Amino acid sequence: MTKRVLVAMDSYRLAECAVPLACYICGSDNNYNTELCRHCAAPLALSHQARTQGVRPQMVAVLGTAAAGKTVYLGMLLDMLTRQNSRVQVLARGAFSITLQQRTMMALSNCRFPEKTPNEPDRWNWVHCQAKINSKKNPMELIMPDMAGEAILEEIDHPNAYPAIHSFLEKCSGVILLADTDRIERGGAEQNYFLMKLITYLSEQDSRKTRGKTTRPVAIVFSKADRCEPCFDNPELYAREKTPNLWQQVQQRFTNYGFFASGVAGSVGFREELGEGTSAVPLRIEPRGIVEPFEWLVRKV
Repeated sequence: MTKRVLVAMDSYRLAECAVPLACYICGSDNNYNTELCRHCAAPLALSHQARTQGVRPQMVAVLGTAAAGKTVYLGMLLDMLTRQNSRVQVLARGAFSITLQQRTMMALSNCRFPEKTPNEPDRWNWVHCQAKINSKKNPMELIMPDMAGEAILEEIDHPNAYPAIHSFLEKCSGVILLADTDRIERGGAEQNYFLMKLITYLSEQDSRKTRGKTTRPVAIVFSKADRCEPCFDNPELYAREKTPNLWQQVQQRFTNYGFFASGVAGSVGFREELGEGTSAVPLRIEPRGIVEPFEWLVRKV
């Protein structure tokens, strides 16, 4: 005797996987269930979230040299904005968006700075969040990655070396550019040259121009400004006197720009570690000027 058995058909799942999923950053097609883009290594969770929410997120780039403080600034910014804030509030989208904030605050609470961001794009932390500003009726969806400084410099010197950076900077709506005040005060020219190259790169890459100047807003933030108090008093005057080449480049190439000063570690010490040399230690945490550049940029976007 033969028994009849009903078996559910799961072929619809195969049909779903056969439809390619475009990467939100570079636009390359990927398999539906893949975690990272095969071309630029950006997380495809960004594409899934964009499809389900029906609102296309805007991109904000946080750029700077290696050890300029990008990870600390971005992590502290998110930690402050995810709490109750009277002017700007941020709500993280997806669990992966909280990783950067978590690692930064855990490191600072243990009196150390976060580990250096790796050069490999598949190990970067990406943040997708919803930002709500009092003066705007609708909240904004934003994507902000923590990209390695060496990778940014490599992309500037050799365009398309890092497809994720190239595509992101081409599409981003605004830029927060960090300048290391500590290295500027020590008289090094590295910051000046890097920032001038980056300003030139951003200007030439952006097609949105009015009278030869790009309209994409740029916030130039002097990080670690707690080591140079006059920088807080007048950041634009500080830029004019300490980084005149950068100040002139910004004047000539951009219409929307602002100069800011920020600091996270109110006091820094140094310790010698066997086999690793001298390392900086945050002695106390006193965030200053963290929210202002982000708030200015979001209002301009």
